[in-house]
Amino acid sequence: MSHLSFTVLPGDGIGPEVMEVALDVLKHVASKRKLTLNYTTHDVGGVGIDNHGKALPDSTLAACRSADAILFGSVGGPKWENLPPKEQPERAALLPLRKAFELYANIRPGLLYAELAQASPLKNERIPNGIDIVCIRELTGGIYFGLPKETRENGGDTMAIDTMVYKKSEIERIAEVAALTALSRGKRVCSVDKANVLETSVLWRKTVKDYFSKRHPQLELTHMYVDNAAMQLARDPNQFDVLFTENMFGDILSDEMAVICGSLGMLCSASLGALQNKLGKPFGLYEPAGGTAPDIAGKNIANPCAQVLSVAMMLRYSFGLEEEAVAIEQAVRSAVTGGMRTADIAFGGHSVGTQEMGVAILNKLKFD
Repeated sequence: MSHLSFTVLPGDGIGPEVMEVALDVLKHVASKRKLTLNYTTHDVGGVGIDNHGKALPDSTLAACRSADAILFGSVGGPKWENLPPKEQPERAALLPLRKAFELYANIRPGLLYAELAQASPLKNERIPNGIDIVCIRELTGGIYFGLPKETRENGGDTMAIDTMVYKKSEIERIAEVAALTALSRGKRVCSVDKANVLETSVLWRKTVKDYFSKRHPQLELTHMYVDNAAMQLARDPNQFDVLFTENMFGDILSDEMAVICGSLGMLCSASLGALQNKLGKPFGLYEPAGGTAPDIAGKNIANPCAQVLSVAMMLRYSFGLEEEAVAIEQAVRSAVTGGMRTADIAFGGHSVGTQEMGVAILNKLKFD
């Protein structure tokens, strides 16, 4: 019997209600596959500020350190947006977690079922079979973490500084994540940079070229400037299979990809790092791509699919349970393509609530 040890951080807004559905699905899988779940639930984000005075309480961080993975909901909302920037939930919770666990690789599938193509802002004829790509973002380097980072007076004027720094070793390790992802898919990788103007991108492109030539010559590697990549994503997303890039570019492109795929309620992500858990698998943080959606929180109308699919990613990467992960993914697909839709993907037609969608997913779970 496998023991799954993880920490649950529901967070704010719709986080707790979609997390409840995800845990119900996981419990059902555990009962069918003889898995033991060992998890505790802790505050993070705005609720952490309210109950503990900080977005990432010490007790929450300690619980994460003792687990093999983190199942994350979402953080933030209007209630806390007037706090100083460094104290706001998004910056004071997610960035420290990424740093504490060296979570340098964010893997975000861009998946749109053909049956949901009309949810995309793209014309149906551009994506007749839906969308199936993956964006991989370097998560702990670049301009978000470079030093100095400050605002100061300079000769009677106010000056703000953000520093973009990348090391060859950082580029190589995210290149390896992109390569391994491509090997399990269509064997095509597009590296995105701005090598025509940025020194960090010059190093990025040279390092990526050398790395793939030596380590993964069987993969088809292309390069694209980030402004062109943004345009190409909007024009023909399926020209990509796996695209990967640095931190700030990845932040922007992955959000663009999410919009193109129609609904944030369907998109999951995994943030993996250099640390291994007690099982010898990557320690990871797994979360939906969307936010807290405070306007619909507590109304039982949020789409739980992204949170459920994040559970599947956790099982795959941090626990090595591929069959169970696939079963969850297929159950979500079957429920949605079979007609069960929350309001965000119902196109004005009949919609179901958060809990009802969870029941539909449970009813579609099948194991050989």
